[in-house]
Amino acid sequence: MVNMSASLVQETVQAVSKRKLQPTWTTLTLTPPAVNKIKQLIKDKPEHLGVKVGVRTRGSNGLSYTLEYTKIKGDSDEVIQDGVRVFIKKKAKLTLLGTEMDYVEDKLSSEFVFNNSNIKGTCGCIESFNI
Repeated sequence: MVNMSASLVQETVQAVSKRKLQPTWTTLTLTPPAVNKIKQLIKDKPEHLGVKVGVRTRGSNGLSYTLEYTKIKGDSDEVIQDGVRVFIKKKAKLTLLGTEMDYVEDKLSSEFVFNNSNIKGTCGCIESFNI
């Protein structure tokens, strides 16, 4: 789960085995629902440039994604898609290579989902993964 200013959003990590993602040289691509949700989150925060994606050690299987608002680019790589600015922390760049960031809503939850075909396994709590 990503803590983004009082839990506005959360994320799920999942290994992608049932569908094939297209190989890409892009570090991170965003689906239209992810773009729209980020636009909605940033709309009321004019002092922020966008969101920053990173990884941290967490859970029983190793790594977890982080997602936070950012006011500065710093030394992060930048992905601009449909007017949305997503910054990638250096530590996360190789982990995110070829990943698709989606936003999914259903009756009980709403969350960002990182579809990463490089993930070899996730823990039972779906909070961490290994590559």
